[in-house]
Amino acid sequence: MEKMDVSGYAAMLGLFAEMILDDAVKKHKRQTLYREIDEALAHGDEAKFLDLTRELKLLN
Repeated sequence: MEKMDVSGYAAMLGLFAEMILDDAVKKHKRQTLYREIDEALAHGDEAKFLDLTRELKLLN
């Protein structure tokens, strides 16, 4: 039986974990921005709305 390359497997698992974490952070940031955009609209804060929507566009 062949020996499995554990170092390559560990590297792939690490990369996969990093991708999942990055995605979770991005989703959380997007949700926060949507909430802040809604608040800016509710308060009629056009400057904040424009800043937040610019930030959201950069995130996507």
